[in-house]
Amino acid sequence: MSQGKAYDGALIRSLGPWQATGVLVSTLIGTGVFLVAAPMARAAGSVHGVMVAWLIGTVIAFAGMSCFAELGAAMPMAGGLFTYLTRGLGPIWGFLFGWADAWLISPAGSATLAAGFMRFAGFLLPGLGRSAISFTIGHHLWVLPTTQPLAASVILVLTALNTLRIDVGGGIQLVLGGLKVAAIGVIIVAGEFLARGATGSPGPADTAGGTGPAFLSFAALIPVMWAYNGFQMLGNLGAEIRDPERNIPRALVRGTLIVSALYCLVNLAYFHVLSFSAVAHSQAVASDAMRATLGAEGANWLTLAMCMSALASLHAVLMEGARVPYAMSRNGLFFSFAGIVQARSRSPVGALLFEGTLGSVIALTGTFEQLFTFYVSMMWSFTALGALAVMRLRTTAPELPRPYRVWGYPITPWLFILASMALTVSLWISQPWRSALGLAVTLAGLPFYFKFRARRPSLP
Repeated sequence: MSQGKAYDGALIRSLGPWQATGVLVSTLIGTGVFLVAAPMARAAGSVHGVMVAWLIGTVIAFAGMSCFAELGAAMPMAGGLFTYLTRGLGPIWGFLFGWADAWLISPAGSATLAAGFMRFAGFLLPGLGRSAISFTIGHHLWVLPTTQPLAASVILVLTALNTLRIDVGGGIQLVLGGLKVAAIGVIIVAGEFLARGATGSPGPADTAGGTGPAFLSFAALIPVMWAYNGFQMLGNLGAEIRDPERNIPRALVRGTLIVSALYCLVNLAYFHVLSFSAVAHSQAVASDAMRATLGAEGANWLTLAMCMSALASLHAVLMEGARVPYAMSRNGLFFSFAGIVQARSRSPVGALLFEGTLGSVIALTGTFEQLFTFYVSMMWSFTALGALAVMRLRTTAPELPRPYRVWGYPITPWLFILASMALTVSLWISQPWRSALGLAVTLAGLPFYFKFRARRPSLP
């Protein structure tokens, strides 16, 4: 078979434990921790409220991480949540997640990261965010910010990069994951030791809203859940991680511990450097904090590192997201092109091109805040079903090997389910149109499920 020819074969296990950890860290630390303090401050109304939201979100994330560690170690196959829901709740539930993820959830996640990257780029090149492309369709004048087509182009470039071997991608993630951790470490150290000289005050100069009960608002938790999003995606690479029964739980626990400590410390640093009002109105909180402590040149260098962080996360999300339509296609539940694997790199090129194209289209439709709100509203309802699958499999498949078991079972899964559903209901109330669109896309997959199942009588 020629080297460049498409090869419809299986993926290979070549990701080591630290590469898997690097992928997880890069997926988690993308744009969120550098940007979401501003919408959180506006929603919570106080520094106290922001930090309480981070602590609550951290507990929820650890509960979910523990559930997905059990699932990933027990069923280390491509597709992650698609596989878990298919086995735990039934094929139709796995299909509905996979359909929604392939058509909307993963592409929206990619678009959000690309929009965050452009936000950082706009800090370095202020004119970028002010320029626009205008065109007329019929009698309507349409104005498109330049940042949106640029974000779409970035997605397509990183999609092409993802066609390389998975171990090459894992090496990239390991290096850039270290860069992310170092960048956040600089913010924490500078905020702790240089804030007094920069602001003349060791703490926030303005609480802009006091410390009332607003900190309990779910609106403040939505950005936190975006920042923690990604632990559920490592299982998508289950067919490509070496010794997955051990390395998937280890990567999840190790990576989530590192990230949660950094998240809490860096948010304290933001409020140590900037007033509450300055944080609430900032377009790039981390960059503004570094401008106050290290000066304009230091802020520019750190912002460049944050651009690299956003690109690394986008690379990781495209890598993980493509494995869902690939797994569906290999199971006869998606279009056949998504199951194509390139012979030399063993990368699922069909699924990658599909996801990258959709992500670039969605990147043309909204801003960072609009996109991450839409993404969270879709993803967390399905992750709640993942925790439910843990509980059901304990009853229906007691013989299933479980090298890792959820801490504090059954309280931990129930905590995650209730928190995720409460967040989803809150988003339905605050964003009914976006939530309805997500539900419509999900349900639109039902006719295709029955069509695919009719072609494969062996499917349940």
